[in-house]
Amino acid sequence: MSEALSALQQQIEKVLSEQSGGEVKVKELRPLGGGACQDNYRVELSFAQGALKGDRRMVLRSDARASLPGSLGRRQEFEVVCAAASAGVKTAQARWLTQSLVREGAWAYFLDWVDGEAIGRRVVRNPELSDAREKLPEALAQVLARIHSVTPENAPQLLKLGASHVYPEGGNPSAFMVRELERQLDAMPEPHPAIELALAWLEENAPSPVPLTLTHGDFRTGNFMVRPEGLQAVLDWEFAHFGDPMEDLGWLCVRDWRFGQNALPVGGFARREALYQAYEKATGKPVDPKRVHYWEVAGNVRWAAGSVYQGERYLSGQETDLELVAIARRAVEMEYEALRLIEQGV
Repeated sequence: MSEALSALQQQIEKVLSEQSGGEVKVKELRPLGGGACQDNYRVELSFAQGALKGDRRMVLRSDARASLPGSLGRRQEFEVVCAAASAGVKTAQARWLTQSLVREGAWAYFLDWVDGEAIGRRVVRNPELSDAREKLPEALAQVLARIHSVTPENAPQLLKLGASHVYPEGGNPSAFMVRELERQLDAMPEPHPAIELALAWLEENAPSPVPLTLTHGDFRTGNFMVRPEGLQAVLDWEFAHFGDPMEDLGWLCVRDWRFGQNALPVGGFARREALYQAYEKATGKPVDPKRVHYWEVAGNVRWAAGSVYQGERYLSGQETDLELVAIARRAVEMEYEALRLIEQGV
């Protein structure tokens, strides 16, 4: 174990012993891959007493040195996860919010471990998950119904903590999104005319405002933990905000989250009609395909900009993961898809 991990192990034992009221030992600690925005660690723990007495596997989730525009800090994300869990969302339980555990000033918290498969290409292809894929539209619609039941009125603590975008009275989430993307575009080191063209379309075709609900913000294949028997948990809430609920449906249909299964536009595992019908059944509210299409175009534009920023996190020297550079090379794919959707509709 490196000196840094050894020091972190001692810190975890100290903090969790204080939090849990009994001795806690770290049996194993190692960084987790796949977290493009945050620092994640797998932690094998042994609790001497209390409700968690015995051996437990958990995830330590901490602020990274640099993050993507619009992402939450771990302090805000912790509150969102707790609000979602209170609404009955299938998600890992969050515990023990703390500061300066992994790095000075950085917020962190622990998540209960959930077994399953989350790697996108495996979720959409592995034969042992074929039955689970058939169940996903209904299971995810039920999850979305619970997420979208959280509103500024029944969860005002999220607004107070800055855990969600705050719109002016009567404001439109799509207008806010366009402004944010324009700001990101202005800060990019090179021009992106395709993004500019798509942003002009998004501004001209903005849907009318709707009552705001909590939206996951990154609701897609790769952020679902799946086992052969079905969905186990929804993960990664760092882009959660109050917005148009159709945004989550549109984001799930973004081409990049199909992992090569392009004939199945919903996350690489289902057709749009299956998702829409399941969502309408779960919520009792109609799905507007035109509004979902708008947010699918927006999702491709947003991920194109996000991919560029992932590369900048590496090029700036703030992060050292070469995967970030590989992600940046894919921005043109999303630019092309956004323009294709605008021209062809689907």
